[in-house]
Amino acid sequence: MRIKRGTKAKKRRKKVLKLAKGFRGGRSKLFRTAADSVDKALMYGFRDRKAKKRDFRKLWIARINAAARMNDLSYSNFIHGLKCADIELDRKVLAELAISDPGAFSQIASQAAQKLS
Repeated sequence: MRIKRGTKAKKRRKKVLKLAKGFRGGRSKLFRTAADSVDKALMYGFRDRKAKKRDFRKLWIARINAAARMNDLSYSNFIHGLKCADIELDRKVLAELAISDPGAFSQIASQAAQKLS
């Protein structure tokens, strides 16, 4: 008895083409090119979810460094002073403070500078 697998194949192809929705040209219409494009897109997505975390951390550090230098501290001295002063603010919060409330950041920076000296 032969086994027909038409429904399984159709389901698999529909799943790939659904993921390829919005791609341009044959990448959204033709199964073979769509499958390649979807595989690549999923790989990029996995990779870039990791890269996004690195990119944001770099941005936060750049912002904190700029604000710390306005308060006569280097980034590394500022972070070391925070650790010595037992101020447990993460880089995301510090970067937001540096932009939205420079006065509060200056107070934190002065506490960090006091602990260094």
